[in-house]
Amino acid sequence: MKRLVLAGVTLCLLACEQKTEKGSAPESDYTPKEYVQVKHPSWAQAATIYEVNVRQYTKEGTFRAFESHLPRLKKMGIDIIWLMPVHPIGKEKRKGTLGSYYSIIDFYGVNPEFGTKADFKHLVKAVHDQGMHLIIDWVANHSSWDNPLAKEHPDWYTKTPEGNFQPTPWYDWDDVIDFDYDNPGLRKYMTDVMAYWVRDMGIDGFRCDTAGFVPVDFWDNVRARLDAVKPVFMLGEWESRDLHAKAFDMTYAWSLWDKMVAVTRDGKPVGGIVEYLAHDVSTFPRDAYRMTFTDNHDKNSWEGNPYTNFGDALDAAIVLTGTVNGMPLVYSGQEAGLNRSLAFFEKDEIVWKDDPHAQLFRTLFDLKHRNKALWNGKAGGVMIRIFNNKPDQVISFSRTSGDDQVISIINFSKLPAEVTLDSKYQKGSYKELFSGATVNLKGDDVISLPAWGYQVLVKP
Repeated sequence: MKRLVLAGVTLCLLACEQKTEKGSAPESDYTPKEYVQVKHPSWAQAATIYEVNVRQYTKEGTFRAFESHLPRLKKMGIDIIWLMPVHPIGKEKRKGTLGSYYSIIDFYGVNPEFGTKADFKHLVKAVHDQGMHLIIDWVANHSSWDNPLAKEHPDWYTKTPEGNFQPTPWYDWDDVIDFDYDNPGLRKYMTDVMAYWVRDMGIDGFRCDTAGFVPVDFWDNVRARLDAVKPVFMLGEWESRDLHAKAFDMTYAWSLWDKMVAVTRDGKPVGGIVEYLAHDVSTFPRDAYRMTFTDNHDKNSWEGNPYTNFGDALDAAIVLTGTVNGMPLVYSGQEAGLNRSLAFFEKDEIVWKDDPHAQLFRTLFDLKHRNKALWNGKAGGVMIRIFNNKPDQVISFSRTSGDDQVISIINFSKLPAEVTLDSKYQKGSYKELFSGATVNLKGDDVISLPAWGYQVLVKP
């Protein structure tokens, strides 16, 4: 009897193998599956984002003083307020007088220079009252040397071969010591404190510093835990597909910034930008948000300001980052024409004044909000290249979602261009965003652009 059963099993296995070899596997095995399993909060699909450097934003450098700017930011078209770290800063091995925001002595606390927890909660409510959302910077990778965790749980940190605390290996971050995520206790602590900020302090998510230095499975677990409290938005400081599957809504488009600056500052060919756009369409998950920018605190602090990096091409770069696939970022002071690097470890107040960039951002963000072609991830339109006869100078592409369509034509060079577009698939009447002029595309159209000039055509 046993031999018959075994023989039957053997025959069944052989039969199954034969069926598989003949191609009879279920069709579901070949059905495409969405890589991004994260459910984006509905309020993020057409959102823009703004990074707040609280210390430098006002003379007072406090949460309460910053609140007065919220109506202006709302009018400019900002949807997500991102605060750089709000926690108390360590004193041991501190850099400069005030220290780095990213050297944290208490993950549950609020930096007294900025105000109290009551002040922070007041700011969260003020942001929400404006119809915006607020996320805070989160530093999961390391702590200050004098964080009590170093004495209470020394096993939560990586060590040198000699057994001593160390900064993140290979980096000159001498004011911090590196966490060890092989320790389950650290993972639980960090998850619990992040849930506290969502549940008890009312924030809407996090921007996670050096997210790629922390194991992906930790972030996957954190996202599930936070979403159980309420839908959150997660921005990871990294540029990698793996973070998008279960953890992060958005990561950085670092390489787009690099490609643009290679053209504007370093005189490289425009082909690098085209390569970025091609890879974005073909290799990045469709519903993974990418944060596009011409400045942020890292670039501003260590690699120059938008004027030194982009020069006369700054407006063209802003238009590109505002119309490609992605969520555009504005850094503190950009809308006021910030033309210097802000000090990172000292007080260095932003000078607020009227500047044309505020209107440029407002115009682009208004278009993004009302035109689904520019929405984020899968909610927006895929970038389709419009070939032209000046590929070494001019970038041209179209995005369409339903009845909405936007065409960007940008001369990313210091020479004027008479460019002929192969626009046979984009025929029709459009309104140019900035001039209001009517433009009729017939399929073989010549567009005149000055050096670093641009047109954004919108289907009425």
